[in-house]
Formats: sequence, C-alpha cells, structure tokens
Amino acid sequence: MSAPRESVRLDGQGALRRSHLATEVGPALVDGEVVVMGWVHSHRDHGGVIFVDLRDRSGLLQLVFRPDVASRAHARAEELHREFVLAARGVVRPRATEDINPKLPTGEIEIEVHELCILNSAVPPPFAIENETEVDEQVRLRHRLHDLRRPVLQNALALRHRVYQSVRSTLAGQGFLEIETPMLTKATPEGARDFLVPSRQYPGAFYALPQSPQLLKQLLMIAGFDRYFQIARCFRDEDQRADRQLEFTQVDLEMSFVAVDDVLQLLEALTARVFAEAGGVALPRPFPRLSYADAMLRYGSDCPDTRIELELVDLTDLFRESDFRAFHSVVESGGIVKCLPVHDADALSRGELDRLELFVRKELGARGLAWIRVGADGAWQGPIVKFLSESERAQIARRTAAQPGSLLFFQADSFEHANTILARLRSDLGARLGRSDGRAWAPLFIVDFPLFVREEGRLQSAHMPFVAPLDEDIPLLESASEKVRATHYDVVLNGNELGSGSLRNHRSAVQRAILSILGYAKDQMEQQFGFLLNALDSGAPPHGGFAYGLDRIVMLLAGTDNLRDVIAFPKTQRGQELLMESPGEVARAQLDELHLRVVRERGES
Repeated sequence: MSAPRESVRLDGQGALRRSHLATEVGPALVDGEVVVMGWVHSHRDHGGVIFVDLRDRSGLLQLVFRPDVASRAHARAEELHREFVLAARGVVRPRATEDINPKLPTGEIEIEVHELCILNSAVPPPFAIENETEVDEQVRLRHRLHDLRRPVLQNALALRHRVYQSVRSTLAGQGFLEIETPMLTKATPEGARDFLVPSRQYPGAFYALPQSPQLLKQLLMIAGFDRYFQIARCFRDEDQRADRQLEFTQVDLEMSFVAVDDVLQLLEALTARVFAEAGGVALPRPFPRLSYADAMLRYGSDCPDTRIELELVDLTDLFRESDFRAFHSVVESGGIVKCLPVHDADALSRGELDRLELFVRKELGARGLAWIRVGADGAWQGPIVKFLSESERAQIARRTAAQPGSLLFFQADSFEHANTILARLRSDLGARLGRSDGRAWAPLFIVDFPLFVREEGRLQSAHMPFVAPLDEDIPLLESASEKVRATHYDVVLNGNELGSGSLRNHRSAVQRAILSILGYAKDQMEQQFGFLLNALDSGAPPHGGFAYGLDRIVMLLAGTDNLRDVIAFPKTQRGQELLMESPGEVARAQLDELHLRVVRERGES
C-alpha cells in the first residue's frame, strides 16, 4: 500500500502533493512527471551538473539539476547539504547505459528536477547514514534519530511491523480476542524486581508495572473469554544484556479447555506462519520435542542449538567410587562430572587450550578446564590422565567414542555450573570448528520441565508458581516435590528461547499446595494471591498459554544478535535512554505530592 501523499508549499507557487516514494519510481514512468520528498543522502557537483541522492523510507533515488533545464532549481541545489529535507518536481529520465547502478532498485532512472523546495535545513549528521558504521553504539543511541534513518534499522522496524500484523491476523483467524490488560497493577512475586509506581491518592501505596499479564490473562479465562491474546508491554527491573531490556514486548496468549498438545500445535502453526509471512523463512515442520532431562543430559542447556553436532556425556556414576579425588569429592557432595568430546580436533593447539581454560575461569567462573587429547598413536595426553585408572580410561573411551585426534573436555561441579560451562564450550567450539549439520533453522519444543528447583537449600518455582504439574505427578507434591514435572514448555530456535508457557493450576487446592511448598503461610497466600485463589474457586476452566519474546523473534529474523537493533528507542546496558536522557531527577514538588523523599548514598551531593 502506498504511503499518504503530503502537500507542501513549493517556492510560493501553491500546494504540491508527493506523488511517489523513491523506489516507486521506475522505468515504467519514463518521461512522466513525479513529485518526491525526502532527505539529502549525498550531494555531488560534476562540472555544473549537480547530482543529489534523495532518501526516504523506501530507499534512494537520484535527482539531477541542470542549469540549462531549470536554472532556478539548479541554483537552489547548490545550497543543499546532507540531511536537508527537500521536495522536488521533475521528469523521469532513463540513465545512460554506462551510468546504470544495478545495486539500486532505482538504478536505471533519474529525476531531471524542474522545481526544488528546501523544506528544512539540517546540522551535519554525527555519522554517515549508511548500513555499516564504525561509530560507537553509545554515540548512535545518543543520536538515535540519525541512527534510525539508516536503512538497516528502518528495515528492522518494518520487519517488526510485519511480525505484528502476522501475529494479529493469525490469532484472530483462530478465534482469539485481542484484549488489553492494565499497565498499573498489583506487585506480586514473579521472579524479577518490579518497577513500582507511587500512588498520589494513597500515600505509601504503590502500583507495579506488569512483568507480564500472567495473572490477568488467567482471570480472563476464568471470566469465560476462552481465547485471549495481546501484544503486551512488560517491565522487569533486572540487569541488562544484549538480548534483554528493562521494557520489552510479548505476544501473550491464553486458551481455555486445552491440553499441552493443543497449545503446542497452535504455537507451531503460529511460529511457522509468522516467520514465513514476516521474514520469508520456511521453518521445517513438525517441530521436534525434547524433554528437559534429555536436553540437559545431551546439551547442558534447556535451549540448545541442535544444529551443532557435539553432545555431552555424563560420567558422574563412573567417579562415584573413583580414586581421583578431585572428581570423586564433587560427586560425593552432590555434583556431577560431564564430558564434551570433540573429535578430529587437531586444529585446537595447546595454546588455544590454555586460552579456553582462561576463558572458562574468568568469564564463566569455572574452577578450571580438565582435558585429554588422544594422539595419533592412540596415547592419552593431558593434566588429569595420570589420575585415571585403566578401567576408568577404558570406560571414558567407550562412552565418548574417543579416537586418535579427539579432545575430551571435563567439568566436575554442581549440576547447573558444569552444564552451563560445557554448553557454552559446545556452542563456541561448534561455531569455531564448523560442526553444524547445515540446517539454517532448527525449531524445537522443550517439554516436561521440573516444577521446582532447589536454590540455597529451599525449593523455588522453576518458572513461576502458577504452572500446573503433570496430572500423574500431583500425588508426588507432598511426598517427593523435587520429582514433580511441570506442564511447562518452551519454543527454541537455533539455540534461542523464543518464549515459554504452561498449563495453569485451575484447581485452588493444587495452587494452595504449591504455594505452601514454596513457603507461603496461609495469611501470605491470601495477602498476595487471594484474588486469584477466590477466582479459581468461582469455577475456573482448565487453561494454558504462552508468551513469545517478540523483540527476540524480530532480532533473529533481522539477522542481528542485539535487541537494541530492533527497538526504536532502546535502553543501554546500564538502563539509560540516551536520546531523552532518562532516567532523570524530578522536582521536589513532585516528590512531595507523592509523599516521597530521596535518600542519597553517603558522599553524594
């Protein structure tokens, strides 16, 4: 669909309406008159003939100013500089064969300008408006308006728009209603810190910005809406990373009267359609399913990139009675021993092994990196070889399929730490050594997560306290809580978690039992979640849903690894928005009105 055509005053001669975007002008319009508007991308004077590349949202178009054709327009063109805003009326002319630019959609034609209006001047931009720029990201974010003019960012936000439209049309076609939920809600413990908003009318009381619409969408199911979705803004006060922002966007959905398979079928269809419609990507179907236990066993991660042809091997049982004290003591204290075998690894020199060990120590917090290299003659080399018995060597060789040229990397640590370190090594070495099966896209469902995890000696929700356990595991809630599996599921693509969801507790007795295991006393349950428990008692249907990270979907489709490249006005890693300089201080009068005062750290002015 063409953009609306704006009218402007052109050199005092009346209103002029834009007829075409830049890339809408092509050979079919040769000898026709057009009116175009945009920014000066470049300006070149070739012996009296002036060439200007005009840029608008669609792309570039060459304008030509000849003194013998339109002397007044040519004179005005001499005043132009980069990023000036202009309107031009002229005739479409074919370029000479030798002047055709095959890299541009408009490279076969140019506009011979007859009238020019300078709509606005501009200060020189802080960097070139090009796809590739070596400018520091802090500078680009401070000058975000110029940054957003770069085609790569304009394309990313246009891609984001297409994702929005595909999500809406797909879910509306499946009978979902788009319903907005409040931005000012009740603070509830959901994992990350809340952003709190003080209430002027109720001194000492606070709203919270939603971490997600989780409880609200459950209430909508209980209210009988059956199928809900929302492209929802969410807020979490947590440390920043390249793939995390303080505020982000979810595709949030919930369904009533469903089982896990119903939700997964919908998610697969939705994911495939959005990637096809918005990004032209055909995801392979059906999506494979992998249990959480198998994912951690084989890959050390609950969001593995299954294209990488390297897998971990668990050796914990082998060292349960071992004389190798370093590994045995870890197992004795409840930890694990795992190995990452890398075959045909002659490309990794001893110096690179030393760098890998330094990396896992400094960046990942590992105690070290034990390794064994199998030489061409079959001899084992490495710092831990002398501590292994012949029987242990034989079993390690059998389980890892070790052969001449193999490198075996070991971690003996807690379940979480050992898996995290080896999963990162697997990813890095897989990329460095080219150990991929060649697939461009590898979608995956991870299912059967644990309901609880033990942290610092106490049970906590693996994801959130509203996830329903598998029906067959409900009897284990009281007797063996750590063995209870959840109805939780994730959608993973190329090693990136696109989102997660679950069936919810629709029976208040089960929800109360879970909250009790998590350490909530009855009065705390009522204070924090009384509205939800009462709602469950009012007749709640079985229900479940999902939340996609929309920013992450766009990031993958755009081929970048930074969320800030697909968000119009992102925060820095320190949580600052540099264009408008937020966060910032507010006037004392505003604080007084909210019954707040700022307590400064000692030494601050």
